[in-house]
Amino acid sequence: MTTNRTFTMIKPDAVANGHAGKILDQIIEAGFKVVALKYTQLSTEKAGNFYDIHRERPFFNDLVSFMTSGPIYAAILEKDNAIEDFRKLIGATDPQKAEPGTIRNRFAKSIDANAIHGSDSDDNAKIEGDFFFAENERF
Repeated sequence: MTTNRTFTMIKPDAVANGHAGKILDQIIEAGFKVVALKYTQLSTEKAGNFYDIHRERPFFNDLVSFMTSGPIYAAILEKDNAIEDFRKLIGATDPQKAEPGTIRNRFAKSIDANAIHGSDSDDNAKIEGDFFFAENERF
């Protein structure tokens, strides 16, 4: 079942570098409606739970450390074809391989500090959105 919602996080590197507003502008200009938005900082426990799927991978501890290094913006976005369109908008994980004009091409510094997260499936978008937002926090 496909939906018209996706989940994103503007990561600590992009927030620290002052890019959050420009990134949100680019998302909205691309036709996405923000239906939930939260400015927060992940605890080690919460980041570990969010990235639990990667727990056995060698980069897990570095990922958790990075994601707890500063505040993030979490958001649920709405648009027709949300997952696919958002993945195109953010670009490849490696900003050196990201298409010109994509969020990662414009704002990411490295494959690790890649500015933004975007859900890769409808199922994950629901799981990730539910992780951060109660139903009454969505508009």
